[in-house]
Amino acid sequence: MRVMNSFFVKSVLGTLSLLFTLSVSAASVQDDMSREAIAERIKPIGKHYVAGESSAAEESSGPRSGQQVYDKFCTACHTSGVMGAPKINNAADWEERLAQGMDTVLKHAVEGFNAMPPKGTCSDCSEEEIQAAIDYMVEDI
Repeated sequence: MRVMNSFFVKSVLGTLSLLFTLSVSAASVQDDMSREAIAERIKPIGKHYVAGESSAAEESSGPRSGQQVYDKFCTACHTSGVMGAPKINNAADWEERLAQGMDTVLKHAVEGFNAMPPKGTCSDCSEEEIQAAIDYMVEDI
């Protein structure tokens, strides 16, 4: 019985000693960290924009050209005609759409139509930039 009591006491003392050591070391780690170091470590790695808002960089550079919008957002579908997308400068593909009027074409591009998502996935494009991209896609028709 004495051996068990001795073992129990040693176990409890060892556990308490370990807990004390861990708490002291954790406290010393926290003391070494300044508010600036913590803020630097947890700062966001990126930014997000909500539809309709734009970044300061975009505002300072002005509106993108139709070709810039097309090259970045439209080319994937409008070069090959994916899911019925009218191909760039292909009169046959655009004829029926343009017959509805440019206001309708722009409305469909901005709001989305059939397989085309709203603004063709360019959530930060203005209506003027979407119109410029449409103009670019039909300029040689």
